[in-house]
Amino acid sequence: MDQENYHIQVSGLWKVFGNGAERALQPEHASKSRDDIQEELDLVIGLRDLSFSVLRGQTFVVMGLSGSGKSTLARCLIRLIEATQGQIQFDGEDILSYSQEELRQFRRDKIAMVFQHYALLPHRCVLDNVAYGLEVQGLDKDGRYKLASEAIETVGLKGWEYYYPSEMSGGMQQRIGLARALAVDPEVLIMDEPFSGLDPLIRREMQDELVMLQAELQKTIIFITHDLDEALKLGDRIAIMRDGVIVQEGTPEEIVTRPANDYVSAFVQDVSRAKVIRAGSIMQEPAVVIHEGQDTDAALAAMQNKDAEAAYVVGDGHILKGILTQDEVANLASRNVELLKVAQDDLLATTSPATFIDEIIPLAAQTERYIAVVDDDGRLLGEIHRRALLAGMVE
Repeated sequence: MDQENYHIQVSGLWKVFGNGAERALQPEHASKSRDDIQEELDLVIGLRDLSFSVLRGQTFVVMGLSGSGKSTLARCLIRLIEATQGQIQFDGEDILSYSQEELRQFRRDKIAMVFQHYALLPHRCVLDNVAYGLEVQGLDKDGRYKLASEAIETVGLKGWEYYYPSEMSGGMQQRIGLARALAVDPEVLIMDEPFSGLDPLIRREMQDELVMLQAELQKTIIFITHDLDEALKLGDRIAIMRDGVIVQEGTPEEIVTRPANDYVSAFVQDVSRAKVIRAGSIMQEPAVVIHEGQDTDAALAAMQNKDAEAAYVVGDGHILKGILTQDEVANLASRNVELLKVAQDDLLATTSPATFIDEIIPLAAQTERYIAVVDDDGRLLGEIHRRALLAGMVE
């Protein structure tokens, strides 16, 4: 893939805590276990030789248990913690080489962070909390209030501008933190377990809200979590960490269906495959596709040759128009109808390639026919059989 499509590229990143941290990187120590290095050198390995890339507009989830290094990574990415060795490139520039002034400008203009603990200013109302980053940037009052108000509306808090944090629930306070980050229009959002302190119902609502916001805003997001369900729900790609190392990186589907080792297998053993496998992964090419202007005799011959009970009818550009059974085509042919003309079939079941299996199952129960997979423009991409749905859930 073209390098310019990558927003963030991390390579060979180490973080070692303790005096003389560079000793852990020497050849005689670098391959030793975390415990051995701690015992022999009195040093703690926070991150060990991490490398990964994040596409522009992607949600990249870093998941791991306490002590895995995920929050250390989040802080290294904006140099709240200084890395011991490696590169952290944003748009091709290594921020580890930035001067303090360049780093301040980078943090102010290009990146925003949302923490688990909201870090709100208790003496400021919602509007002033959200406008704080814009105030730091030096924007005038009218300008920052306008942008802050837009961000407040984006996260669903319109009408709460002049309330104080103490008057609001935990979920609402987290929305304030998110609005404050969005108000400065950062290129990258780093979210360090932002929803982990919320009640389960509020947490799910915030996850849904983030999914919808991301669909609209298309920010590059690094999302830190210890919750696998959250990672699978939010992530375009997921990196699972253990002892400062990424043990597997991949799409949610790859993580669940092809775990790299026993550690990852233990994480995903109770995950429903139907929640992570998408229509695009189980669809197959239709046996017969006929054009709405095709000769009926030729269409019937093609269906009989493939023993196809039904066939999709497409128009120009492979746009799906409907579906006809072999009996319906035979009837047209018997009446000497030369060209197929078909209206949109109201009973035709369609889905997108990004739809998860568990969302397709109710659709399959409502139709006797196959499910057509179409793109956003209505072009036919493939079809899904019931047996493919079952196989996708159990394989």
